[in-house]
Amino acid sequence: MDSSPDRRESGRSRETSGRHRSEHGASASRGEDSPLALVDELLRLDPSGNQYRSLLFRLRRRLTDAELGAQESRRALRELEATLDRVTSPANRIGLCLDSPRDGVGTILLAGAEYYANIDPRLDASRLRPGTRVLVNEAYVVVGELDGGAAGPVAQVDEVLDDGRVRVSQGTVNQGILMQRAGDLNSTVLRPGNQVRVDPAFRMVLEVLPDRDAREHCLEEITAMPWTAIGGQEEAIQAIRDTIEMPALHPDLFRRFRYTTPKGFLLYGPPGCGKTMIGKAVAYNLVQHLRDREGCPLREFFMHIKGPEILNMWLGETERMVREVFSRAREKRRQGYLPFVFIDEAESILGTRRSMRSHHIANTVVPMFCTEMDGIESLQDVVIVLASNRHDLIDPAILRPGRIDRKIKVKRPHREAVLSIFRIYLTRDLPIDRGEIERHGSRDAALDALIEAAMESVYSQEDDARVLSVGLRSGREDVLYWGDLVSGAIIASVVQRAKELAIKRAVASGDHQAGISAADLQAAVRAEFSQNEAFPPTDSVEEWLKLLDYDPENVVRVGPVRQTAHAHPAGAASAAI
Repeated sequence: MDSSPDRRESGRSRETSGRHRSEHGASASRGEDSPLALVDELLRLDPSGNQYRSLLFRLRRRLTDAELGAQESRRALRELEATLDRVTSPANRIGLCLDSPRDGVGTILLAGAEYYANIDPRLDASRLRPGTRVLVNEAYVVVGELDGGAAGPVAQVDEVLDDGRVRVSQGTVNQGILMQRAGDLNSTVLRPGNQVRVDPAFRMVLEVLPDRDAREHCLEEITAMPWTAIGGQEEAIQAIRDTIEMPALHPDLFRRFRYTTPKGFLLYGPPGCGKTMIGKAVAYNLVQHLRDREGCPLREFFMHIKGPEILNMWLGETERMVREVFSRAREKRRQGYLPFVFIDEAESILGTRRSMRSHHIANTVVPMFCTEMDGIESLQDVVIVLASNRHDLIDPAILRPGRIDRKIKVKRPHREAVLSIFRIYLTRDLPIDRGEIERHGSRDAALDALIEAAMESVYSQEDDARVLSVGLRSGREDVLYWGDLVSGAIIASVVQRAKELAIKRAVASGDHQAGISAADLQAAVRAEFSQNEAFPPTDSVEEWLKLLDYDPENVVRVGPVRQTAHAHPAGAASAAI
């Protein structure tokens, strides 16, 4: 009976000791002279249940609790000491590795100065390459590495040396800075004009930035544009095909005559007549021909550049963009592409040069463009196509033989051409009004009748179809009607308007089988010309001459017929030269 409390105390002691060993591992860590060890030794030497045994168990429990509390205090103290070390220790500096370390030592750039610094042996030195950001402690030892970062000064590549070093410039500073490449850029192709990110000390090129300006103008792939997709320009198309396809079809014959293929074309004429479509068709068909007939593994690379887009107010920026366009085209040629540089509204950047007494952008852009073109050998290198509404404003140095060799006029479509363009847009798979089909007996006859109705509206000679009054130096006064100013773009817009009218009628009536009617096309023609969306809103002769097929030297005045008739019968409201 007297031993039962001892047994309970012994069980509790074993439970407490087991919990202590499992949670804290105290039995493995404390020494033989610790208080707990001494109490355990007394309990082992006195197995009898005397009156002191229960006191020993109570002492042991107190000591165990005290040791647990001490361990928790020591752990909290270690955390506080670590926190204190972090908040009181000096900050690590961030440097830049300049070369691959050898034998635990490397060259680093820190605060604009170079140091031959030791590397912490615990750090994998093989990961440190030129351009790597590193952590440096107060003893100037490399103790860690960081990622490459995302910010820094931006410079422009001026020259790439044979040994891989790069000469760059920044802003308007003309003096170049010679820099080395980061380790990740050793195999990267750099070219003059590239934008690069450099370190703040201007010692190393860290990243090559995308060519934003050149990329915005590039179409990696163009949609299929066969010659049959362009209506009403057979003469211009034939002139281009004779120039670009015949040398590829009969190379031996052209070689025997020592014929030099031209470098580029000028497509000039009124807007909306297919100059851009012809430019894309040249790219598509020439590459298709070389790929199918000659077995050349080529792909087209079409760069569509609008003249005003590359104009820049900063001195030298427009010239830089011209260089980048040609540089990118040549690079693509080396990669197996056949690049096409199509410059729309060419007169805006390649206009006639003014007097050198004052700076004008044409005084520097035109010579730069001529220099770039002189570096092109033939159409097999880079194809240059210029498009303009006012070719008479382009500098003669651009249009001389040896640069832009072929000048091709893209005329307004005549009546037969307009008919063919309508057949391109009014295809046989379009829904046609059932009443039209019943009236003409068949779907094909109804489609022909729709096209004829649209043609009659376009070439109407009624008073409301009059558009312009053109006064010539000979004294003759010409009145121009809708048909005199028609273009492929206008015809496409007319068909689009007719489709909208048919869709609105189908929605309003709930008849989803409705189709295009002759009335839709006639209303579309009236709406297109009456709203004058394709015509200048002012009386400026310069603007109107872009739309006309007249020689600018022979035109005295141009004015809308309605304004002349209502406000000034004698034509005083017309714009005069």
